[in-house]
Formats: sequence, structure tokens, C-alpha cells
Amino acid sequence: MDLLRIEKIKKAGNLPRHVAVIMDGNGRWAARHGLPRIEGHKQGVEAVRAVVEAAGALGVQTLTLYTFSTENWKRPQSEITDLMSLLLRTITNETAELMKKNVRLSVIGDLAALPVAPRMGVRATIAKLRHNTGLNLNLALSYSGRQEIVQAVRKIAVKVKKGELTPRQIDEALFADHLQTRQMTDPDLLIRTSGEQRLSNFLLWQIAYTELYITPTLWPDFNEDQFLEAVEDFQKRERRYGKTQEQLQSKVE
Repeated sequence: MDLLRIEKIKKAGNLPRHVAVIMDGNGRWAARHGLPRIEGHKQGVEAVRAVVEAAGALGVQTLTLYTFSTENWKRPQSEITDLMSLLLRTITNETAELMKKNVRLSVIGDLAALPVAPRMGVRATIAKLRHNTGLNLNLALSYSGRQEIVQAVRKIAVKVKKGELTPRQIDEALFADHLQTRQMTDPDLLIRTSGEQRLSNFLLWQIAYTELYITPTLWPDFNEDQFLEAVEDFQKRERRYGKTQEQLQSKVE
């Protein structure tokens, strides 16, 4: 790990509190190397390790990884089986290292949709790491941004029907409090690998003001150096939230 570079980045300030990642390109990486698709996913685990370590060293609060979408259930059953086995094996093997690094684990998405073994493995690891106080590693598993929004609407509708809320009380803050990410800040930085320029149904509400960083690098080739490059690029950006540059400058002065 490049500790000098990490310290320099930390001293520069303006660090993202929450980084979200669309880990794309595992299948293409495998195809380029003449390997089965699952080998791309296995290599992708190495990238996850590197990014988790770098994010923790930088002091990032939350790292959300788009691990498995609801659309991924449409893939061939053999690949789904391989992916679920890899998830269980990775979670089991990495628990001790995550504990050592003071990392917590959380999940958004429909965890109940997963097969029993990986579902129980994820829950066991969450329980083991629950008292850690460092980086929150947040896995999006069987996740859909649209589905999350619909679920929030249903919860609010039930409260209105029961008389616990009035329509006038519904605002952005109340809506956000009914999302699965309610205990996290919204992502400051979204990284997407493989060069694709779409959101793929990921954190649709939460990324309204998120800075986007798209790299052509396939996920298995993404490493600590490239993660730090993304953070350095973020530090150079001016986040206006609808204001003018003059307004931001006058506030600083």
C-alpha cells in the first residue's frame, strides 16, 4: 500500500465520505483471457480486497459495492450457482481479515432472495463484525434501485392510511428515511468500471448529487492505484448543488 500517497490525499481534504462502485467487466475480462466467466468474478475479488483496504486507509466511512442486482437473477443458472458459491466462500474467508481491519459489514437489497447457505453466511459475518468502528462495507445484494423506491413508497402509504402521516408531512428527508440506506450518507463518489455509461438501476435516489467517475478498466484489473486516482479526481471537483461559483466563493470568504 502506498502510505505516502494516502497521507497526501488525506491532508488535501475534501475526501468522499461514501464511495459507491459498480463493479463491471468481470465477464469481459474472462473472455479476453480465454477463461470461463466465473474466473473473471474470482479475479474481481482481488480488486475488492484492494479497494476495501485503500478506502479504509483513507478514512472513507462507507463503501457500497454493487455485488448482485435483481437483474442478475436472469443469468444462466450455472453462473448464478457459481456466483453464490463464490460469495459464500469469499465472505467466510475474508471475515478474519475484515475483523483485523476494523471493517463492519452491511447489506442493502433483498437478502432473503439468496440461497440459504450464502444468506446465512452473510448474516453470520454481519453479526461478527457488528461492533467494529471503521469502514462500513455495504454490499448491494439482489438489489434494485427502483424496487427500493417502490418499497419506500409502500411503507409511507401504509403510514398515511393508518393516520400516522399526512401527505403534507412527506418531504425528501422523510422519504430518504424509508430507504435501506437511511443510516448512511448519500454517495459522494460513484465509480463505474469497464467504460459503460449507465447507472444500471443502482442507488437511483441516493446519487442525485453524486460525482461520477467512469474508467475503461475492467473490474478485475482495477486496483489500489486506480481507486486513489478516482479519489484524487473527486478532490479537484467543485460541488455546487445548484449554486453559482460566485456564491460558493463568497461563502468561503
